[in-house]
Amino acid sequence: MSILKKLVPLLVLLLLPLWPVAAQVLTPTKLTAAVSKTTAKVGDEIDLIVNARMDANWHLYATNFDPDLGPTVFTLTIPKNAAYALVGPPKSVGEKKKFDDVFKGDVTYFEGTGQIKQRIKILQPGTLTIKAEADYQTCTDVDGRCVPGNDALSFGPITVTGTAATPSTGAVTPPATSTSTTTSPTATPTMPTATAAVTPESTTAMAATDATPAPTADTATLASAATAELAASPAAVTAVPTPAASVAATAPAVDPAAGGLWAFAFGAFVFGLGALITPCVFPLIPMTVSFFTSGGDSRQRGITKAVVYGLSIIFIYVVIGLLVTVLLGADGLNLISTHWLPNLIFFAVFVTFGLSFLGLFEITLPHGMVNKIDAQADKGGWGGVFFMALTLVVVSFSCTGPIVATILSLAAQGQRVTPVVGMLGFSLAFALPFTLFAIFPAWLKSLPRSGGWLNTVKVVLGFVELMLALKFLSMADLAYHWNLLSRDLYLTIWITLSGLLGLYLLGRFKLSHDSDLPHLSVGRLLMAVLAFGFMVYLVPGLFGAPLPLLAGYLPPQTSHDFSLASAATPMAPATSATNTLCEEPRYADFLELPHGLHGYFDLAQAQRCARALDKPIFIDFTGHACVNCRKMEATVWSDPQVLKRLRDDYVVVALYVDDKAALPANEQYTSAHDGKEKTTLGKKNADLQLTGFNVNAQPYYVLLDPNSPADLAHTLAPPIAYEPDVAAFVRFLDAGLAQYKRQNQPVATR
Repeated sequence: MSILKKLVPLLVLLLLPLWPVAAQVLTPTKLTAAVSKTTAKVGDEIDLIVNARMDANWHLYATNFDPDLGPTVFTLTIPKNAAYALVGPPKSVGEKKKFDDVFKGDVTYFEGTGQIKQRIKILQPGTLTIKAEADYQTCTDVDGRCVPGNDALSFGPITVTGTAATPSTGAVTPPATSTSTTTSPTATPTMPTATAAVTPESTTAMAATDATPAPTADTATLASAATAELAASPAAVTAVPTPAASVAATAPAVDPAAGGLWAFAFGAFVFGLGALITPCVFPLIPMTVSFFTSGGDSRQRGITKAVVYGLSIIFIYVVIGLLVTVLLGADGLNLISTHWLPNLIFFAVFVTFGLSFLGLFEITLPHGMVNKIDAQADKGGWGGVFFMALTLVVVSFSCTGPIVATILSLAAQGQRVTPVVGMLGFSLAFALPFTLFAIFPAWLKSLPRSGGWLNTVKVVLGFVELMLALKFLSMADLAYHWNLLSRDLYLTIWITLSGLLGLYLLGRFKLSHDSDLPHLSVGRLLMAVLAFGFMVYLVPGLFGAPLPLLAGYLPPQTSHDFSLASAATPMAPATSATNTLCEEPRYADFLELPHGLHGYFDLAQAQRCARALDKPIFIDFTGHACVNCRKMEATVWSDPQVLKRLRDDYVVVALYVDDKAALPANEQYTSAHDGKEKTTLGKKNADLQLTGFNVNAQPYYVLLDPNSPADLAHTLAPPIAYEPDVAAFVRFLDAGLAQYKRQNQPVATR
């Protein structure tokens, strides 16, 4: 979920466009390797650390949930070596946990940033460099794409001193209740290594735990599970962590590399503009500007003072951001985003600010402090200019405090730099008008007069604050399974608040500080339309609609009295002659197509059958953990027009890019694209999608002539990704069929 959407959900709701996903290679997760210590003694235990960073709106699946549930569990494949022994499985740090309505089970995942640790025990002296291979899966709820990842990692070098220990001393006996196996990194070139071939057992373990790419994780402390491995064993194995008993929730974070910081800064800038039109700030603009335009200073000196004044405002707010970062640190920021107590505190603070904006009471700083700062401003000089800026910040606190708190609370769930970036964006917008009006005082004549409209702005902000407050309560509720705030209750409260806001803007009721409303302005009417439009958008969510624009804000779809998806019209069984198969599909014992469709899970089989039946091929690049793949199947494939075409006009092949089934030995190969060995069905299909179509996200649909190579140059129509429009999907299928017939029509004889 992006920070910009979180900052201004009401503003962007009706403005965000939906656009098709272009063909591209996505790398939403970036992994880096580190070690807890670069020097150690024989017998010491150190952590191999995988730091993950995900693009905004992407999440990375973590280590500790059932690998058979569907999404790919984050795994490390590490060749064994006598120089060290693994201590337990890899462990996620600060992951979130939720019940996934698609896969019907609890999954753990990271958003923004994350960390996975593998502890090892050092057994031999020397210089140790440990290499490992990470398999993972990254998905986004924005358009449902999922991207598998496979990265080579190098940990070290680690300088080890001491006397060599026997391999068995580093082993830890796995608990009787543990069902997981562990992985271990490759060893340093200077250390003796064991290079025996992989046993059938270890091959199965690797296939069963292969992970598709996932978004990176947040840094926090980690719940542990004990499973150990004898270091002397020569085979390579893959770590499959045991599900943890409980996991703390982590809020979405900002990814600077993906442009998330720019979005966050822009959102903070918008909030700064909003703060200017609050009753505490707007009347201060002409009063403050008059200070710089009166007196004996020359125009040049007055302009310089105005610029210093603006820079002082920016400096004060940036210092606030720096203090938040320094005082809390990385662990503190993560605590705010993961622990129930800070989230409940933010919930209470936002409710308090919201009720204050609605006029229930007023929040002000102590008058003594305000008077002392104001006295410093009266002394004049450059110091006086700075204290004037500080006076403005303090006096406007009752209106700007809630906005600043909103930005800092969201920033605290991102990276350490986000509080500074947020305050910089906010203060830039906040200081700009004061500086510009001081330089160009004639512009003051164009400002609207203060009046009742300022209180209207304040009330609107109050409703928004109350809506934002629910997010923090929901985060704690989901993380600790209190079941206090279901999706239905959450939506009901938002619908009620949106409706009340719309009625207020139409003048159907007044609050304590409101002026009389002799007529309805156009601006107020448009704001009421926006409020009611937002309310109407929310209503289908009570009946199971996913509401994708608010996916990052709402609780998961785990409980509804009525679900639109479940009310879909059942389709006729796909048992007609047009949907018969030419041969028994491989992998049909554990894979199946939806809606009774018959098809294949191996492209070569599909090509043979399509040639025999004289039909084009419909390739569905999909994944077990691909949420939007399931959405497409439930809402688009189920449509009678689409289902009829898939059943009658095409040979359907579903290629799962995250499946963990091992390929037969004679089908395993080394990819010419990345030089890595492809040992599982999922890796083979992912490699085909990447090399043939230069795309690595799912869902991805390709129409192909069975007599043509499987690549982008030979498709029957431009491939498409997530396309919820049934009519557009029908046009896609019809275009491919028409092109196939043109390519394969008999040559006319004369």
